[in-house]
Amino acid sequence: MSDEIALIKSLQDPNTQDQAFSVLVEQYKERLYWHIRKIVLDHHDSDDVLQNTFIKIYRNIAKFKGDSKLYTWMYRIATNESLTFVKRKSKQMGVKSSEYIEKTAQNLRADPYFDGNDIALKLQKAIGSLPEKQRLVFQMKYQESMKYKDISAILGTSVGALKTSYHHAVKKIKEKITTRQTF
Repeated sequence: MSDEIALIKSLQDPNTQDQAFSVLVEQYKERLYWHIRKIVLDHHDSDDVLQNTFIKIYRNIAKFKGDSKLYTWMYRIATNESLTFVKRKSKQMGVKSSEYIEKTAQNLRADPYFDGNDIALKLQKAIGSLPEKQRLVFQMKYQESMKYKDISAILGTSVGALKTSYHHAVKKIKEKITTRQTF
């Protein structure tokens, strides 16, 4: 915790901000990339969203008050940037965000950066078919092993609502995976 406080102070000090920001990027770039990738699905899009996320973090670090953990604050920014990206792309294509995600999930096999097998592909397609909130909660809880308290801070939703969303998401995923339907 004291390391985080020292990092935050360095980030907010104009004399040490650039060096501290390099440390921050190095510490969090991979975790944030995979968080973003689970939302937007495409590698190249994830890189773009990650870059936008770090730009936003850099521009707004002076406003960080320490009401939450630094990584929770950054995850909230990454989540919002990812959702904004998905909404913008879906609007450009003239479809709903959920349809855009489902379509992107359908095309994962063609993505050279997707290295999963058929089961992983089926799971990604099932996750992609979930409503946005359930998809986010499932990804953060199951795939990233985040605590409900942290997910609550990132999504601004009560722990009870998150548990309900997670339960429904798991049920839907099980149904999709255990049926022989194709996606």
